[in-house]
Amino acid sequence: MKIGFVVNDVMTEVAGYTTTRLEHAALRRGHDVWVMGVGDFIYDPDGTISANARSVPNTRYKSTQTFLKALQGDGARLERIRVDDLDVLLLRNDPADDAGERPWAQTSGVLFGQLAMRNGVIVLNDPYSLANAVNKTYFQHFPEAARPITLITRNPDEVHAFVREYDGNVVLKPLQGSGGQNVFLVRSGDGANLNQIIDAILRDGYVVAQEYLRAAEAGDIRLFLMNGSPLQVEGKYAAFRRVSQSEDMRSNMSVGGKVQKARLDKHVLELVEMVRPKLVQDGMFLVGLDIVGDKLMEINVFSPGGLGSAESIEEVDFTATVIEALERKAEYQRIYGDQKIANRSMAIL
Repeated sequence: MKIGFVVNDVMTEVAGYTTTRLEHAALRRGHDVWVMGVGDFIYDPDGTISANARSVPNTRYKSTQTFLKALQGDGARLERIRVDDLDVLLLRNDPADDAGERPWAQTSGVLFGQLAMRNGVIVLNDPYSLANAVNKTYFQHFPEAARPITLITRNPDEVHAFVREYDGNVVLKPLQGSGGQNVFLVRSGDGANLNQIIDAILRDGYVVAQEYLRAAEAGDIRLFLMNGSPLQVEGKYAAFRRVSQSEDMRSNMSVGGKVQKARLDKHVLELVEMVRPKLVQDGMFLVGLDIVGDKLMEINVFSPGGLGSAESIEEVDFTATVIEALERKAEYQRIYGDQKIANRSMAIL
């Protein structure tokens, strides 16, 4: 299988990233792995899609560290490949990381993914659905019972009114962004700083105001879904609990959250069932749910991270299972040939 991975920038990737782990797992299973940044695509005059991509010899690397060192090193293969010749293209770039200095890059992966899909490549997650999920409004398309009460506005007066209504227990964050960036918890008595917080978020666009869920004090759960269902290996879920190590209410790993074993109760599994139909409809192959209590805080459909943390806690290999799922999809595509299965359907088979 020829498989391509799209990242923000190949040279800024990290060995612990879920994407790096998936690349390494694909190589271990004998596949032809190519990695490219969102700025490496080319639309050729004949209508084909190419890319300046990197690869490494199909040999055994002891760890993701040695694999990535080879991929980013001078000995890596750097070639202009035909993306249309790939069996699968995984869109693993995070648009939020490019919002500041490279706004042009935010949608590049999605747009070139759409063109590659037109030429018969399986593109995951489905690029047409990803185009509708570039910011947090996508979250509002899921059932109200699954998510916190939310206000999205650029009017500071409406934010103030929302904060008063919920007695100062409100989370404020930008409509675009990830990793806990510019996320603030407003409590009773924080009125003096509220205007400053609102102004800081408004510089990035819309303000998202959400009711604060007190269960967040115990952290949140990251749960991976694959093909619309919880990712499991040997009866163990690809999940973990993230707990803040300070008074900072954010439990994201990027702001110092600690990883613990997650317990998935009936409320968590009910949430999965609530969101599953739309994720299946939208062709979302690999997704990360962030869960607090009995509510969803976020649905990460671009580059859900933390699979390594789940593997460490559960002591099973989830990445190999993900690659096996891609192998099945490529085989379906081969069997059906010209009787192509729609990309959104293929994404969750």
